[in-house]
Amino acid sequence: MTYTSAIGHGCKWILDRLVRALALARIHPNVLTFIGLMINIVAAVLFGNGAFFAAGLVILAAGIFDMVDGRVARVTNTVSHFGAFFDSVVDRYSDLALYFGLLVYYARINRFFYVVLTAIVMTGSVMVSYARARAESEIPTCKVGFMERPERIVLVILGALFNRMAPVLWVIAVLSNITVVHRIVYTLRETRKLDLAIAPAAGAATPAAPDPGLLERTAR
Repeated sequence: MTYTSAIGHGCKWILDRLVRALALARIHPNVLTFIGLMINIVAAVLFGNGAFFAAGLVILAAGIFDMVDGRVARVTNTVSHFGAFFDSVVDRYSDLALYFGLLVYYARINRFFYVVLTAIVMTGSVMVSYARARAESEIPTCKVGFMERPERIVLVILGALFNRMAPVLWVIAVLSNITVVHRIVYTLRETRKLDLAIAPAAGAATPAAPDPGLLERTAR
């Protein structure tokens, strides 16, 4: 067994025990999701005060709740459509809270350029999720693109822990908006396929125009 697989098995063992403990404690998965949001708000406050390393550690703690809420729901048989919706909405608030903390920090130190860059990151992050949600109201699935929430969170954690937030923001700003464009192009192609499939059926269902000569004979 390699070191990597050993670490993976160890983390899975710890995660499984944590999920069982939370399930036995009868904590509702939606409560776990909300706790994760509160922890991320703490990280946002730390970002706003320039305590990047501490914020990175706090985001790691919030990530634990993000990982276990769905597992607890499955173990306790409390999976629901509302739970999935609630988790998605809270994730958006968590993301925006972290970026808002960074925005406050850069505003406090008068780094106007990075205020704008953080705003671009916030917009791109929201649009990645919105593009998928809106696309999947028209087509079955739209999971294309690289810069989804897990990748963004990992990058923010690395930027915070290693004090490299500026390049991280550049990467997220560029790749998140590329992901949005990718999803737009993918959705365009898929919807065109649907339109082409629907067009022949619609044409077959449309009654043929009556023969003018037949109408004239009938009128006589």
